Amino acid sequence: MYDKFNRRINYLRISVTDRCNLRCTYCMPECGIKLLDHNQIISYEEIVEVVKASVAMGVDKVRITGGEPLVRKGIVDLVRMIAQIPGVKDFGMTTNGILLKKYARDLKEAGLNRVNVSLDTLNPEKFRQITRLGDIGPVLEGIAEARKVGLHPIKINCVIQKSSQEFDAVEVSSYCKKNDLQIRYIHQMDLNLGYFSPVEGGDGGDCKICNRLRLTANGMIKPCLFSNNEYSIRELGIEEAFSMALKHKPKCGSVNTVGEFYNIGG
Repeated sequence: MYDKFNRRINYLRISVTDRCNLRCTYCMPECGIKLLDHNQIISYEEIVEVVKASVAMGVDKVRITGGEPLVRKGIVDLVRMIAQIPGVKDFGMTTNGILLKKYARDLKEAGLNRVNVSLDTLNPEKFRQITRLGDIGPVLEGIAEARKVGLHPIKINCVIQKSSQEFDAVEVSSYCKKNDLQIRYIHQMDLNLGYFSPVEGGDGGDCKICNRLRLTANGMIKPCLFSNNEYSIRELGIEEAFSMALKHKPKCGSVNTVGEFYNIGG
């Protein structure tokens, strides 16, 4: 399927929860967030129907995000259901890695192809400061386990302030080279101010080649992370929500004043 700017849309990012086991400074306030009621969160059955419909319209790449997707009960079952849908060729997940060691083998056996893991520093104390309550140990163990079970490629999402030559970013890059990992430098974004830039080492943030739509944790199809536009699969139906998102997908992102990273998926 194509939007009105003739961009081929073949990528669906799915936020399965607004819950997270970290409180990263650039994602959540220290006091936490007002969580969605459980009846607002899209069910696995709804997600599967959305994926089936999107594949019929041309989507072949699917990524599960959060919040932190591994905190949602039964996530391996969802992975298995999506992996069995004919036409899904590229199936990944973005995770903070805290629970990855526990789930890596099950995710691989269920049909997940690859993972992106968030890692901004190798310094344990700085990691704790950034995440407010995180321990870097389980993340590194999770990455090692993901390599062991054959999730590939493993991409590391490293948030930077100004440059990929910052000390922490250089250390993370060295770690990636030693462990056959791919690194992606993501300049810190601000939804409300509309601040974003292309990802170094990836294709996110480059509006002229944007190929994605997003399904939020409460069942909205968003045509753009940096836009207030969103269309409910429950109120409009899946096909109409997709149609509206395609029709109103902007040429370039602007600002988002109604959503947050933790319930859209970044």
